[in-house]
Amino acid sequence: MDMHLHTDAHDLRHHGDAEVRDEKLIDLAVNVRTNTPPDWLRERIADSLTGLAAYPDGRAARAAVAERHDLPSNRVLLTAGAAEAFVLIARALPVRRPVVVHPQFTEPEAALRDVGHEVGRVLLREEDGFRLDPAAVPEDADLVVIGNPTNPTSVLHPAASIAALARPWRTLVVDEAFLDAVPGERESLAGRTDVPGLVVLRSLTKTWGLAGLRIGYVLADPATIAALERTQPLWPVSTPALVAAEACMTRAALAEAEHAAHRTGVERAHLLAGLAEFDEVRTVPGAEGPFVLLRIDGADAIRERLRSLGFAARRGDTFPGLDRNWLRIAVRDRATTNRFLQALDQALLMEG
Repeated sequence: MDMHLHTDAHDLRHHGDAEVRDEKLIDLAVNVRTNTPPDWLRERIADSLTGLAAYPDGRAARAAVAERHDLPSNRVLLTAGAAEAFVLIARALPVRRPVVVHPQFTEPEAALRDVGHEVGRVLLREEDGFRLDPAAVPEDADLVVIGNPTNPTSVLHPAASIAALARPWRTLVVDEAFLDAVPGERESLAGRTDVPGLVVLRSLTKTWGLAGLRIGYVLADPATIAALERTQPLWPVSTPALVAAEACMTRAALAEAEHAAHRTGVERAHLLAGLAEFDEVRTVPGAEGPFVLLRIDGADAIRERLRSLGFAARRGDTFPGLDRNWLRIAVRDRATTNRFLQALDQALLMEG
C-alpha cells in the first residue's frame, strides 16, 4: 500500500452513467440492478404522487430504517442518495487530515476537495488483491473513508479490519452502498454502536433501481447525525423517495433483496468463468459486489471497440490507483453476459 497526497489529474467526477449517456448501448457501466424498480415498488411510488401538495415528512421512513438496523431514529439520517452524504460530511464535520482509501468511489474525495481540504490517499495495490491493511492508514488521520464492498474492485473487506481503523478522535466513514448485494450482508458495520466515530452510508438506488429518485441514508451517533442534518437544506428528500425508503425496509423487501444478492452471486460466477477463458484478461480475485474489475493491456482501446459492438464498460483510469488498463464490468443476466463475452472476444481479435 502507498500513502500520498493527490498530485495527479484523475477525473473524480466521471461516473458510469457518462459511458451510456446519449447512446443506445447495452449498459455494463452502471451498477444498478436491471429490471428494477419492481412493479410493487413502482406502484407505491406512483401512489405517493397524490400527496405532492404536502411538504415531505420523513418520520415514518426514518423510523423504518432505524427498525431495520435495530437503532433509535436519532442515529438515522435520510439523504438524497448516498452521494449527498459525502457532501454533508465534507461540509459539516471538523476535519484536519482526511484520508481516502483508493481505488474506490471518487465522490468522497471530490466533496472534501471542493471545500478546500487537502486529501491524503492510501492506495491499495493489485499485488495485495486490493485488500486493506489497517496499519497503512496514518495514525493522525482524523477522517478515513473506505468502501465495502469497494467500488470498483468488488473486494469485501473483513468488518474487523475496517473496525480496527476506528479511533476516539477519528471519523470512520464506511460506504456500504453495495452491501445489500452481498448475501447475508456479511462484514457489514451497519447497526454497530460499539465502534467509535463510525459513520455508515447506505444506498437504495443500486439494488432497487432508484438512481433517478435519489434515496440513501446515514447511520451514525446522534451528535454526528445532528451535525449533518443541520447542513442539509429543508425537505432534502422528496415524498416519493421517502415512500420508497419505507417500502424497501419491509421484511418482504429485504427477503427479495437477499434473493437478488444470491442471484447476483450466481451470475457473477458465470461472468468470471467466462473471463477466465481469455489469456489477455486478469480479474481481481474474490469479487463480492455486483461488478468485477478486470485488467487488460490497452483496456482503453478495448473499451472503444466494445462500444462499437454495442457494449458500454466503465473505464478504470478515473479511479486513483488504477490506469488505462482497467475496466469495471457490471454483473448482468447470463444471456447478456454471453453476448458481452462474444463481443470481448471480437474486440480482442480486432486488436490483433
